[in-house]
Amino acid sequence: MKKFGLLLLGGIAVLVLLGTLGPMIGLAISAVILYYAAKEFMKAESTGKKVLWAIIGLIALSATLSNVPALVGIVAIVVLYMVYKKWNQQKEEEITEVDDPFVNFEREWSELKKNY
Repeated sequence: MKKFGLLLLGGIAVLVLLGTLGPMIGLAISAVILYYAAKEFMKAESTGKKVLWAIIGLIALSATLSNVPALVGIVAIVVLYMVYKKWNQQKEEEITEVDDPFVNFEREWSELKKNY
């Protein structure tokens, strides 16, 4: 039942990720343009270039802010990662105490090998 829940959660996260893929790409592109505009604005020496880069930066900022739904896609990526880790998590084997000396020896030997 736990695997079914993980499968359902992963499926929903994949659908959300696919639905927000466009805004995520738009957010990445507009963020790169905004970064470049801010960098060029700082390097510009003339007032005309500063105004040009400021206008480009404001346009890129508005495009970046319009792609805020991409944050839902980023959350979906995190959820998919967590589902993947839970899915592959090994169940710890419970070691039962047995009076058989050979079983106890094997358990102790495996613990010694694991520590060194």
